[in-house]
Amino acid sequence: MTTRKKPKVYITRKLPEAIETRMRELFDAELNLDDRPRTQPELVAAVKSADVLVPTVTDRIDAALIEQAGPQLKLIASFSNGVDNIDVEAAARKGITVTNTPNALTEDTADMTMALILAVPRRLTEGARVLTDNHGEWAGWSPTWMLGRRIFGKRIGIIGMGRIGTAVARRAKAFGLSIHYHNRKRVSPQTEEELNATYWDSLDQMLARVDIVSVNCPSTPATFHLMSARRLELMQPTSFIVNTARGDVIDEDALIKSIRSGKIAGAGLDVFEKEPSVNPKLLKLAEQGKVVLLPHMGSATLEGRIDMGDKVIINIRTFCDGHRPPDRVLPARI
Repeated sequence: MTTRKKPKVYITRKLPEAIETRMRELFDAELNLDDRPRTQPELVAAVKSADVLVPTVTDRIDAALIEQAGPQLKLIASFSNGVDNIDVEAAARKGITVTNTPNALTEDTADMTMALILAVPRRLTEGARVLTDNHGEWAGWSPTWMLGRRIFGKRIGIIGMGRIGTAVARRAKAFGLSIHYHNRKRVSPQTEEELNATYWDSLDQMLARVDIVSVNCPSTPATFHLMSARRLELMQPTSFIVNTARGDVIDEDALIKSIRSGKIAGAGLDVFEKEPSVNPKLLKLAEQGKVVLLPHMGSATLEGRIDMGDKVIINIRTFCDGHRPPDRVLPARI
């Protein structure tokens, strides 16, 4: 009896040890033990030799790279929920299947979104800095010191009521926020009833009426700078915006101007338009306590990363067994 050859799998970043071990057991897996971001020439070499490419959201898998893929590359099993970094249509033209890892990071990202919703109006990072910057010395409690804004009883406007947006809404409702949302289509009547949610067909109208805006939509050509200078102008001067989706959904320069001028009260950002670079003007606003900045850690839990890795493994095994992988991503034109 002949043993079937293991597929050659190229993994672009370091993954949890349990996932890497399982990858080595099942596949001819090339790991990235030092977690150094792969260069474009290294990615070119990988697509020319590997049967399966396992990229992450930080790898740019564009049409030019896909065009250089060898005939043996038949699967791009992305270790990510979003696939905005992959030219899915170019892959389809080349006969390459693309998969992702949906659902694995929903609850973790929603938790971090809620953390920012609390942190920005309640000035949590400012308060923490008072103690750390002054080695524990502070003047003590005062009735008018470090006053933030209450979130109970306020309105939250969720942009993108998918899995993560809905999970954010459930958390926000538990904190006493009134749920408003804008989406391509309405959620089910049962979900609206559960959340007592108000649907806005017009994003512009919703923005003018809510106190907190949470960006939870994917990055697509249609959502690029969805929160433009014009739309930021519609927000109330006491309102905040939180983004744990993708940086390019917000016009970052316009956001900075809106906060500087007092058109909006502040922002909580886990993602950035030029990531991993962060606009120095945003850093300055963070020093002034007007924004809270996090280094894209919304889904960063060990449990979540293991769940993602398990999904990648299932997608690879299913595909290599000749079946349709459960998390296949289809081109938008299909």
